[in-house]
Amino acid sequence: MGSAMLQSAEVPVADARTRAMEAVKRVTTLATLPEVTARIVNTVEDPRSTAAQLHKIIAHDPALVTRILKIVNSAFYGLPGQIGSVERAIVLLGLNAVKNIAVAASLGQMFRGTSLCDEYTAKDLWRHCIAVAVGARDLTKQLKLPMADEAFLAGMIHDVGILISMQLWPERVRQVCEVVKKTGRSFSSIEQELIGFDHQQLGSVLAESWKFPSACQIVAGHHHNPEALGGENRMLLTIVYVADVLASQGGHGFPLTSQGQALDATWIADAGISAEIIDRTRAKIPELLESAGALLT
Repeated sequence: MGSAMLQSAEVPVADARTRAMEAVKRVTTLATLPEVTARIVNTVEDPRSTAAQLHKIIAHDPALVTRILKIVNSAFYGLPGQIGSVERAIVLLGLNAVKNIAVAASLGQMFRGTSLCDEYTAKDLWRHCIAVAVGARDLTKQLKLPMADEAFLAGMIHDVGILISMQLWPERVRQVCEVVKKTGRSFSSIEQELIGFDHQQLGSVLAESWKFPSACQIVAGHHHNPEALGGENRMLLTIVYVADVLASQGGHGFPLTSQGQALDATWIADAGISAEIIDRTRAKIPELLESAGALLT
């Protein structure tokens, strides 16, 4: 894109969000989820919806049925015996888990065929997102929090804003990666300098356009600085932040967005996430990622 699209990091936040919204609208292939996936998200987010309604929507898409059953029967969910129907999967896993699988089936197709830079492709970015998703899910289970499915979805979509940048400014994304590799500076700050906003702003707008839960929109928009936000979403933000750093440190997919972020911050400990919990999740991510292999293909 021409230099007219590029603005300094001093652009006011409101103006940056406006331009981020314009950027998302330009990428029509990403701005709207596939119809069946959008219907699934809308149905599950409606508290009046039933398992029968969700099953009816999925049943009309044989390819999605096949993919959901492949993932449901993978080692990741550890269900007893083979699950032969989506209806049974919904009963065993719940509406939110099946929604997440459907979203993963759609998003996985978007992370294809494009390189971020010489060393990393869009598929590496997707692997990173799944690593963060399984890590976030594991952290919530260790903490005994009733948000495992929400944490998985938030982790899975946390970096979706990069997809927009890759479509509109591939050369700028490449430059961002190279500067981060050479200097160790934060990915977001370099994005602000070279593009005018970062993947968090783009991700927040994209998650909103997809009508994802507001908590997931907030995670997409603030996962690199959860300490700056209070309120009810602080815990989910902190969990995804920790999982993001663990995925980066473990070299699971694309590591540059959270490179150099710390795990010894007081606000992480204040959230009840101890060093022991972090170490247990760190050790489990490779196994969880391998068991979730069906989400990556």
